[in-house]
Amino acid sequence: MAYLREERQKLERQVLSPLAAFSELSRGREFPEPDCEVRTCFQRDIDRITHSKSFRRLMHKTQVFLRPEGDHYRTRLTHTLEVARIGRTIARGLSLNEDLAEAVALGHDLGHTPFGHAGERALNTILSDEGGFRHNEQSLRVVDRLEKEGFGLNLTYEVRNGILCHTGPDMPDTLEGMVIRIADRIAYVNHDLDDALRAGILRESDIPGEIFCVIGASNSERIGTLICDVIEESRKRGEIALSPQMNLAFQLFYDFMFRSVYRNIKAKGEESKVFGVIDGIFRYYIENPDELPLDYRRVSNQDGMKRVVGDYVSGMTDKYALHVYEKLYIPDAWQVR
Repeated sequence: MAYLREERQKLERQVLSPLAAFSELSRGREFPEPDCEVRTCFQRDIDRITHSKSFRRLMHKTQVFLRPEGDHYRTRLTHTLEVARIGRTIARGLSLNEDLAEAVALGHDLGHTPFGHAGERALNTILSDEGGFRHNEQSLRVVDRLEKEGFGLNLTYEVRNGILCHTGPDMPDTLEGMVIRIADRIAYVNHDLDDALRAGILRESDIPGEIFCVIGASNSERIGTLICDVIEESRKRGEIALSPQMNLAFQLFYDFMFRSVYRNIKAKGEESKVFGVIDGIFRYYIENPDELPLDYRRVSNQDGMKRVVGDYVSGMTDKYALHVYEKLYIPDAWQVR
């Protein structure tokens, strides 16, 4: 049945831009494997990520709001799916490899901590003498070292590079990776605004008029406007970019969100408690390493105990981290039943 994969590779040659990443020209995997008879290497990576334990845990990890009152707020999983859809739409509009874009999107936040960026900041402080903690680097570590009981997912170079470079100073090597870098920002500023309005953190009257005028008044309108602008400008330039006018408005949008939501005392009111929870769990397992799961203890022989305890803590969901902290530090008589 290898002809099925070969037909897909032939189709890529026929329909994709010369600037796209072609699956048959992938730089491959760290540990070579026989090709799948049905799927291209990037399709195979999509499946490996989707079926991983770290992907499933995203559904119980905070996006922005630590304790939302209601069922409609984003989680790290719904954010990931929104990035994947935006990324595929942009990739299709530019005749790039949609499978590669989707694989990068699905894996880009696998290394996020419980409690959102508050948890990331806590672990970055705790691990400062180990080089700190950054979720993009941890996402790569998850797929390379931590999944499958320490053997990793053995993903292709292009997917791994896109995951690592979806944020931070280094740019991805592929245009598909660049697509996810901008799709991530488009997704989170828009859905975080939507959630902030739902939570009563903001009112529509608080939003600068320039954002409404240039980008759009509704969530769907703003996302559609930004996607179309990226496609149109990128087709002209041969690189992934917003037009100058849209880039200016989008930066205003981002600055507004940073000032009004990401630093908002009401939205982040419980973040001061996050460090205590993360630090308490971390210190316990440093002092009691034999209580770590076996697959983490295996990795510690090569990477050091502090880094591996950081791996274990960062992989926890919000609910599980609170459960562990309660079990370790709160007397049974005080626990809420």
